[in-house]
Amino acid sequence: MKIAFMGTPSFAVTALKKINEVFKVDTVFTQPPRKSKRGMKELSSPVHEISNQLNLDVRTPNRLNDDLEFFKSKKFSLVVVAAYGQIIPDDFLKECLFINIHASLLPSWRGEAPIQRSLMNKDKSTGISIMKIEKELDSGPVLLKQSLPINIYSKHGDVEHKLSEIGSDLIVKAIELINEGKYEFKEQNHNLKTYAKKITKEDEKIIWNMEAETVIARIHALAPSPGSYFDYNNEKLKIFECKLSDKIAEKPGHIYIVDESLFVACKDKYIEILEIQKPGKNKQKIKEFLKGYKFS
Repeated sequence: MKIAFMGTPSFAVTALKKINEVFKVDTVFTQPPRKSKRGMKELSSPVHEISNQLNLDVRTPNRLNDDLEFFKSKKFSLVVVAAYGQIIPDDFLKECLFINIHASLLPSWRGEAPIQRSLMNKDKSTGISIMKIEKELDSGPVLLKQSLPINIYSKHGDVEHKLSEIGSDLIVKAIELINEGKYEFKEQNHNLKTYAKKITKEDEKIIWNMEAETVIARIHALAPSPGSYFDYNNEKLKIFECKLSDKIAEKPGHIYIVDESLFVACKDKYIEILEIQKPGKNKQKIKEFLKGYKFS
């Protein structure tokens, strides 16, 4: 089979490598290089970088439609998509079968931020769905699924890495089934669909007037990036790790320190802060942080 791959972030790298090992990828499509924060140089995507290492042909159109004629000329048998970052136009979908590695158990959490929203929602599990791409967002029938248990202490970075590994194994199995003609796509139950909207700046701010377990889940859902913060003395202090305390809270947002440990009150209980970051500084374990930072 002549296979194309469309992906951009680190999440997609493992799948690209595994597919290329087993089947060989003909062409890779990824997002164009972007300017660094200071604009001094262009940064290629993780998929672009690994494609260069594997000596794969790489295409970086600003708009996928700009490459339509090239795409048609290649006559691909199959296209695998993993967090590409662009909607696949209908003219492409007409050419061959497109399958997607989606980081949720569809029909739950269609959209841009399925891992983060699942963690924020305190779901008991997430997973990978291998699905056929159709016109409506993440609505296509599903070929394979595999779940992963999660809890309020599961961090986004760790879960994303595990799902990347699961997705790479599952996509190879899916391609084998398609190649052998032994596959069946099953329609999603569209009545159960939920959407994972993009993470915004508002999501990053910690709301202490929530139950402690919800606060913990939301903090870990944004760790290690972009991180969750609260304002203290006109500074944004970011929290990356915390745990539930048995102490009952009376006033949300109240801070107290005991035995080199920092506690903040939520709606029902206190949480203990384990890892924190001051603006412009590196992350620190709370014991080290408190040596150089004073709370009134």
